[in-house]
This record gives sequence, structure tokens and C-alpha cells, in this order.
Amino acid sequence: MNMHYKFEAAAEPLVAARKRPKWRAGALVAAPVLVALGAAALLNREQPAIAAPPPPTVTVSAPLVRSITEWDDYVGRFEASKSVEVRPRVSGAITAVHFTDGAIVNKGQLLFTVDPRPFTAALAEARAGLATAQSDVALARANLDRANRLVADEAVSKSDLDQLGARMRAANAALAAAQARVRARALDVEFTQVRAPIGGRVSDRRIDAGNLVAGGDTSGTLLTTINALDPIYFTFDGSEALFLKTKRAQAAGAAASPVEIKLQDEGAYRWTGRLDFTDNGLDPRSGTIRGRAVLRNADMFLTPGMFGNMRLSSGGTVSALLVPDAAVQTDQARKTLLTVARDGTVAVKAIELGPVVDGLRVVRSGLAAGDRVVISGTQMAMPGTKVNVRAGRIAPVHEAPPPGAGGVAMAGQATFAAR
Repeated sequence: MNMHYKFEAAAEPLVAARKRPKWRAGALVAAPVLVALGAAALLNREQPAIAAPPPPTVTVSAPLVRSITEWDDYVGRFEASKSVEVRPRVSGAITAVHFTDGAIVNKGQLLFTVDPRPFTAALAEARAGLATAQSDVALARANLDRANRLVADEAVSKSDLDQLGARMRAANAALAAAQARVRARALDVEFTQVRAPIGGRVSDRRIDAGNLVAGGDTSGTLLTTINALDPIYFTFDGSEALFLKTKRAQAAGAAASPVEIKLQDEGAYRWTGRLDFTDNGLDPRSGTIRGRAVLRNADMFLTPGMFGNMRLSSGGTVSALLVPDAAVQTDQARKTLLTVARDGTVAVKAIELGPVVDGLRVVRSGLAAGDRVVISGTQMAMPGTKVNVRAGRIAPVHEAPPPGAGGVAMAGQATFAAR
């Protein structure tokens, strides 16, 4: 009886729990969620909204307007204006060398001596033959004069007179041959002294004293070479446009186009000359034509074989717009500049570039003189966005910024000074 009572008493809480309303159980679950949402909303109201960043600041300037001489750039090589291979005119033994390897020699300067003794003996023999021929001529003339005086007395026949005249002419011919032999032997003696045919820089000697050399024009032994260096030539390959421009300028009576050249270790064009030759035909494979400029080289510094960068004047003075190379951007196959409108909007302009003048790039088309070009901060300027602008100035590389301007040198060899 007592055990049954205890079972019923333990079961009462379970029955009571089953009889609770369902809304009370849902309220117990949703209450923590509502508390969490309310706390999050309260936190969001307490934090201020993040402000948008200000537009970037870029430096802008109008393009530099300047009268310039446009140049076309070429790469070429220096060549000697004259080059001579020194070879002996007579054969024999070299007895002396009279120059220093690599020295500057003058025209007619003695370079080598060939043993002259055999040629001196041959000259003496030729002079002896000349004396014999002169004696024969004197005898033939005397016999002919004597016969002519006897003609009036009819003491000499016509046949004898003709024979004496023939002997006289033969003696004169022999005399002329003897005189020619003397001149030839005298030339041989003169040729034993090998002299410089032109002035310039001589190469090293190819033959030392004591060696035998063979005489001749092209088959003779090569002794050394001489290159004439003043003036000196600069040869290069130009385009068909250069050929047409040169021809039209010549037809118009224009003077030879000036050129300026700098060497590989030079920053400025210090060598000046003029274009004096273009070839008579274009290479059909490359479409280029060989050109040549001539330069003064009084100190013999320029040497054949040296490379150089040449710029050729392409016309008269023209007005051009110049910008720094650092401001020029590449968009696939075109060149562009970033400009800023009056309302601060960045725009892209496609341009056509020209040569570099005084460290600045010439803009042939696509840009106006009043455009505001972004010259600093191009990496922060996006087309179509707004920017703040700071005024700057474009100046050639040799011009310093104004005092206190705080100018900074940028790529493209231009100076930008904030106003």
C-alpha cells in the first residue's frame, strides 16, 4: 500500500510538465535570441559610418610650347674618308722602317727603305747606254750634214743620202729608248723609298727590316695601311622617307642637312657635320638606303669602326608641344596621356609622338596647348574619376626650377616645379 503511494507521488511532476502550454517553451528559446539582436543593434547605433576617402592629388601642367628643330635619329659607324694599302713598287730587302706603329703620318713621309744598291747600279748602266745613244746620234747627224753639202756638187747619190737619213732617225729612236730606260731606272731608285701616299693614321708594320718583299700594285707585299681621318665619314642606313626628303630638298636648292653625333659614352651631341651622300638605290629586302655624313676630325680622335648615335635635321624650325616621357603611357599599340578637365575628371588622350628634344618628348598630334596634362601622380589618376590638381611646370632638363619652388627631377629628363 505504501509502495503504490510513492510511485504516484513521483509521477506527478512528469504529468505536470506535460501539461504546460507550448507558448511558454517557445518564449524560453526566443528570449536569448532577441537579447542578442538588441545588443547588436545597440552596438551598430553607437559606431559612426566610415567616410569615403578624398580624391587623390596629382600635378598637372600645360604642355611646353617651343620652337624646335626636329631631328631624325640613326645609329651608324665611322669610316675613313680614304684608306690605302701601302705596298712596295720594287722588289728587294727592307733595310729600314721609319715610323712608329699607330702614329699620325703626313703625305710624302718616308715609311720604309728597300735596299737601293741593285737599282742604283741599273740606273748607272742605263745612263751609260744613254751616252752611247747620244754619240750615235751625233755621228749620224754629222754624216747627214756632210752629204747634204755634197748634193749640190752631185758628189753623193740620192740613195746614199736616203741611207744617211735613215741612220739619223734610227739613232734618234735609240736615244729616246735610252732616255726612257734612264727614267725607268731612276724611278726604281726612287721607289726604294716607300713614302706615305696620303696623310692619316698608320697601322702597325707588317714587315720588319731584313725581310724580302715583292714589288707590284696588288700582288706586292703588304707593308702597312693608312687611314685618312680628317675629314672622317659616318655611314648609316636610312629609310625611304629620308631618301625622298633628301631628293626633294636638293631639287628645291636647299643646303646639305646638318647632322649631330654623339658617341656611346657621351650624353650630348658634340660632333657636327653635314649629310653629303645618299646611295643610288634602296635595298629591296629592307627598304633602306645607305647614307653618309662628313665631319671634321682635326685631333684624329674619331676612329673608323666606332659606333655613334646620329640625329639628322628633318626640316626647319617648327612650333611643337613637349611633355616629359614619364607622363606618356602605353595602351596596347597606342601612346596616351592623362589630362584633367576643369571639373577635375581624368580623361585619356591618344597621341602621336615625335623625337626627344632637350629631354622632353614632342607630341605631334592628339594634344592641345591648353590641355592640363598629368605630369606627376599618374598611378593614382584613373580615367573617369575625380582628382584634385596641383599646378606644376614643364621645363627642359637644362633649366633649373625657380628658387624656392621645391622642384623634383622626374623621368624623361624634365623638371616639374610646383607653383
